[in-house]
Amino acid sequence: FSSSKMVDPTLAEMGKNLNEAMKMLEDNQRKEEENEKRYTRKDIPGPLQGSGQDMVSILQLVQNLMHGEEEEESSQAYRLQNVGEQGHMALLGHSLAAYISVLDRERLRKLTTRILSDTTLWLCRLFRYENGSAYYHEDDREGLLKICRLVIHTRYEDYTVEGFNVLYTKQPVIYISSAARMGLGQALCNQLGLPLSCMCRVPCNTMFGSQHQMDVALLDRLIKDDAESGKLPLLLVANAGKCWTPGAGHTDKLGRLKELCEQYNMWLHVEGVNLATLALGYVSSSVLAATKCDSMTLTLGSWLGLPAVPAVTLYRHEDPSLSLAAGLTSSQPVEKLRALPLWLSLQYLGHDGIVERIKHASQLSQRLLENLKNLDFIKTSVEDELSSPVVVFKFFQEYANRDQTPHAAPTSALQHPRISNERHVYDTFNQWLGEQLAQLVPASGVDVVELEDEGTCVRFSPLMTSAVLGTEIQDVDQLVDCLKMKIPVLTSTLQLREEFEQEVKRTVGLVYIEDLSWPGLGVVRYSYHSDGKNDDKQEKELEKINTELLKKLNDLESDLSFSLGPEFGGEKNCVYIGMVTEDLDVSELVETIAATGREIEENSRLLENMTEVVRKGIQEAQLQLQKANEERLLEEGLLRQIPVVSSVLNWFSPFQASPKGRTFNLTAGSLESTESTYVSKAQGTGTTPPPTPTSSLAKQRLPGQKIFKRSLRSSDAFSETSSVSHCDDLEKMEQRPPVLSPGHEQGRPETGTKEQQQAATLLAATESDTVPSDKSLSVCMQAEEQGSHR
Repeated sequence: FSSSKMVDPTLAEMGKNLNEAMKMLEDNQRKEEENEKRYTRKDIPGPLQGSGQDMVSILQLVQNLMHGEEEEESSQAYRLQNVGEQGHMALLGHSLAAYISVLDRERLRKLTTRILSDTTLWLCRLFRYENGSAYYHEDDREGLLKICRLVIHTRYEDYTVEGFNVLYTKQPVIYISSAARMGLGQALCNQLGLPLSCMCRVPCNTMFGSQHQMDVALLDRLIKDDAESGKLPLLLVANAGKCWTPGAGHTDKLGRLKELCEQYNMWLHVEGVNLATLALGYVSSSVLAATKCDSMTLTLGSWLGLPAVPAVTLYRHEDPSLSLAAGLTSSQPVEKLRALPLWLSLQYLGHDGIVERIKHASQLSQRLLENLKNLDFIKTSVEDELSSPVVVFKFFQEYANRDQTPHAAPTSALQHPRISNERHVYDTFNQWLGEQLAQLVPASGVDVVELEDEGTCVRFSPLMTSAVLGTEIQDVDQLVDCLKMKIPVLTSTLQLREEFEQEVKRTVGLVYIEDLSWPGLGVVRYSYHSDGKNDDKQEKELEKINTELLKKLNDLESDLSFSLGPEFGGEKNCVYIGMVTEDLDVSELVETIAATGREIEENSRLLENMTEVVRKGIQEAQLQLQKANEERLLEEGLLRQIPVVSSVLNWFSPFQASPKGRTFNLTAGSLESTESTYVSKAQGTGTTPPPTPTSSLAKQRLPGQKIFKRSLRSSDAFSETSSVSHCDDLEKMEQRPPVLSPGHEQGRPETGTKEQQQAATLLAATESDTVPSDKSLSVCMQAEEQGSHR
């Protein structure tokens, strides 16, 4: 900032003079202190060295830290683009709060009081919570924590003086649902300094009613037992559509729970994503009962797509001193500035904008729920609450040969391994389904959740994601279309898993690996036949064969996915097969895997044997060459070994010696004479190598049909198209003129085109015996001769 923009010219001139004076002093002392502080300056991080950085450099550093060296991913960039102007208003609120905090105390008090009172009044009117107070907090659990402190101060009159002594004489009890978010009870006990025995988890209904709602009758008995044992029932935490994991969108029976709390003088606190629907014109009776509770927590940031705005806990209490003691209110004006970002954002959106965002999210969930009810093999978890903005669904298919009855108790699954395995398989398939949908339709914001009774499910909660991601109706329709494409793949894979397992177990050389956490057809391993090798060498051979097997399978032109499995937790030296379609020929697939594995193993053994044979052959060739040299020495005589004499002797009486050589046949593994080669002037064919093992199921395929595919009996269109194309090919072959060999053309008129005659000639030449064969690989090692005899 330049000094010309200062309001007071005297302060500007003073600052300028002070800056020049300090600069002169620093210049005089810099040379004297340079040597003394040289070592210390090296320890200072780079950005702090020297006289500081300018604003542009600092902001550039912040930008690099935010985005990194590489470009932002598409999903992250999409999130930032949809922050919008209302998000900028929320971010501006944080800067204004820091700026306002430097005002004088009286002006700051008036401003913060106005901001806090306006925001609290607006929220109470929007969410039908009359005569309430508000506490603004960053952590969404902090509001409940402060409420617990308020209730402790209210129920224990001497708590301010005696502290934990009054809690020890009469232990407080806090009740939460078993379907509440994980770690909530432990976090409350840790912050309040209470033992975990003060936390009571209330089970949900298991025999009657919803599987996700708190069991009111059981809660009544628990409260009576605690009261009779000398404990103090203090507070109950209820859910109105859980917006945290696990979130199934169910609302507890708030009206009945409120009556129970009034009976035992307990505090009722409600939290959940369904509380957002209180701002709509029509509210279901189950959610409307939340307006009668003692406190509720609202997470407006995710509902309205506002970044960095605080959560709000609305509560009713008559004693301001106890609220101050619990930390719900503060005498510091700066603390009240937490509401400033929300104050600005609510004014920017207005009543219509707030209601429209919440209404749009509810319409998205209702549209998805209506489409899911028309899909087979899809089970929804929220069926009794049509107004719930959370949709939870899963893929589910009954086995035809299931042994247990549908009314079996959930605990019986522990006694039936088959039922337990089915649960794991469905969890794996739904995990894959959720990840695929999130990847294909990122604007939908779907994620995967784990429910205690339902297992792994896919959750669509537009109230938590649509404002940030900009989810529209077409995104929901695209999500349904992608789901329709994935359902046949899931059903086909689930049906063929057992057939694949049986085929692998019947095939020699293959081992079936049961991995319930793999979303696909199954896992197979080629078993290496060891010949007395140690475990380490056998493990290396097994890894080598299965790695090569995976490579060859991926080189095939098929629609299947072969991989090494998950990065963590997968079996080693295995081939993992992904999702498949219903036209998969399982028997051909298994036979191809076994045949390919045998081929790789035999080639590996052939290479090992060939190495040994070549080594022995080289040793034998060296011995024979040495023996041939000795025989040549005896045959030529001693005189021919003398340099000068041998030249004169060879000139008068040339020595005629037949060339002797050896050829090494790799296939036969033996040394042979090259005499036949010199006589016939051609290299012999040798022994034909053994044929390469291949699959016995190499069958004729229809045009365009890929490997491992079979014709579906129910697909009439595919069969008709294939038969027509096959008949057309037969007609073309019948109309084609016959091709005659050169021997048959003698004495006959020429028939066919010129190209056909050339093809016939080439075919005849290829089938004749005059073409030399190069099937055998041989190495000729000639005997060493004198230069004059070559």
